Amino acid sequence: MASEFEKPIFTIEPLGRVHDRAAFSCGVEALDNYLQKQASQDFKKRAAVPFVATPDGKTIADYYTLSRLAVQLDAVPAEIAKKLPRYPVVPATLLGRLAVSTSFRGRGLGATLLMDALYRAFRHNREFASAGVIVDAKDSEAQSFYKKYGFLDLLKFGRRLLLPMGTVAQLFR
Repeated sequence: MASEFEKPIFTIEPLGRVHDRAAFSCGVEALDNYLQKQASQDFKKRAAVPFVATPDGKTIADYYTLSRLAVQLDAVPAEIAKKLPRYPVVPATLLGRLAVSTSFRGRGLGATLLMDALYRAFRHNREFASAGVIVDAKDSEAQSFYKKYGFLDLLKFGRRLLLPMGTVAQLFR
């Protein structure tokens, strides 16, 4: 067993049958229920791909989902929209349901998972175009978290934010 001073090493991988979904709790019922009851169905139906961080191959420390989304160009901030094609909607990557288990809070896992998701979006952007990564912040605390990484408010949406793919690319160059 690791001492309290040793940092466990986490592996980030797609959600699988070996992961203990029932034990996951982040304190937000909707996020817990999604992982426990819906995430594997979304994967099977190709609606979203859930990724989990695990210290031991079974325990889920946190998770997020990735999927595709179309966003209306007129909802994108003007300084970003002028760099995009003039289509009514543009493709984007949706980073959904990022949640950290209460047992693993305070270790920077939210930021680690965010960077993993952004890197996956960046890597796949070469094969499947995306104008940026979109998140729906559940509250003002989450909104502040994403803004700290450069996410911008999408017009016409309360807590929906966008990180342009150009900004994502700069993170990994």
